[in-house]
Amino acid sequence: MKLPVIRHIQRTATTEQINTAISVLENLSEAPSLKDPEMDVIGELISNLCGALEVQQLIAEGMPEKDACNSFMKKVLGSIDQK
Repeated sequence: MKLPVIRHIQRTATTEQINTAISVLENLSEAPSLKDPEMDVIGELISNLCGALEVQQLIAEGMPEKDACNSFMKKVLGSIDQK
């Protein structure tokens, strides 16, 4: 996950557009001819899109963008540290 990418997506795309992109990528990931490196790229894209959705939700709930991004990244880092 890359915060600059997540921030760019949440600023420039609607929730509907992000959900559509996720759906397309999930469908694409089921193609039997994909190699592992291609699956890794698709997974990274889906992660960034899901992150953008979560940041958008936090902003919609009234959190400033900077705080929403920081809160999201703390959540991600916290889940990594727990493993």
